[in-house]
Amino acid sequence: MGIGYVLAESLRPGSRIEELPLTLKKVERYEVQNATSDQPPLWTGIEFEFPELEAERVADALAAVLDERGWYADLQANGETFIVFAGRVFHYPTGDKGASSEARDYGLSVGVPAAQLDWD
Repeated sequence: MGIGYVLAESLRPGSRIEELPLTLKKVERYEVQNATSDQPPLWTGIEFEFPELEAERVADALAAVLDERGWYADLQANGETFIVFAGRVFHYPTGDKGASSEARDYGLSVGVPAAQLDWD
């Protein structure tokens, strides 16, 4: 099974994710120490599993609903990492530092604070 993590606060208002084979594993609510001035101080994390063959479909669905600025989601499946931003998915073998750096650079360019780019 693949595993993913997304913050409820990162989803665009009015968006919805449906008809995907997701299994909810955990929902957690916590105070964030490194939230920016335009991010809420409390976040709701959603951890889920999905069939590994559905990884690209799940990543594309998240890319379609994430808010434009300052957010991302991450998935792991089949030894690969998917870093998902609004309208863009980075997909690379887990541990590939070059590809991870490219995703980090993109995250910084769309307003994700460096301290929050912590998917490794």
